[in-house]
Amino acid sequence: MTALLGIDLGERRIGVALADDPAAGARPLITLRRGKTVDAEVAALRHLIDAYDVTEVIVGLPLEAAGHEGAQAAATRAWVGSVAKGLGDRVVIGLRDERLTSHVAETRLGPMSRGRSGGPPSRTQRDDYRARVDREAAAIILQDELDSRRATGTAQTRPTMETTP
Repeated sequence: MTALLGIDLGERRIGVALADDPAAGARPLITLRRGKTVDAEVAALRHLIDAYDVTEVIVGLPLEAAGHEGAQAAATRAWVGSVAKGLGDRVVIGLRDERLTSHVAETRLGPMSRGRSGGPPSRTQRDDYRARVDREAAAIILQDELDSRRATGTAQTRPTMETTP
């Protein structure tokens, strides 16, 4: 198996997960801040791709509850197109339905910690918790892809959903 990255794309952050050992499955890796340009995000992803010898990237596609694509899905597809151009032929990029992954990630992580003296969490605590949720959601997206491949006997990305609009 080759190494795969899972991506949970948000407006402010990019949750990233890694699967480099078939027995271990997907694990949360890092949360990247969204850059001012896609080029900055491509550079950060290129660094991870090189460091972990990644050959595939699975990006969560935020479908609406009924399964239709809305504005967020269109924005994700546009981002994937820009990133694909920036990465060239370094990796194969596929899309995976990500409905409810953030909710499942929050359930796995439990509630956000309270602030000092039991008060509301600080801004830093909220930001750290959201970053953990994004990483965990990326791991869920990637693990769903791995589980699907095991069930169908597929070894490499056959884009789960078309990557072109």
